[in-house]
Amino acid sequence: MAVELKAERLLMDERLGRTAAMGVGLKVIGVLGILIAAKRNNLIQEVKPLLDDLIDRVGFWVDEQLYTEVLQAVGESE
Repeated sequence: MAVELKAERLLMDERLGRTAAMGVGLKVIGVLGILIAAKRNNLIQEVKPLLDDLIDRVGFWVDEQLYTEVLQAVGESE
């Protein structure tokens, strides 16, 4: 559907789906990318509380190393 609509970007976190989307030339961004962009564009003040809520309340899974990298990318290193 994203190809048919000629979407600029696809929101997708699931690894196989991302691979398939990129395989047909789609640009892909995930929830973490959205949070980083929101912080960089001053739409949110902090990523960590939102990320922690996603993990604790929704069961969103993030590798520990990626968690640390995301926080470092937005200047919220632990």
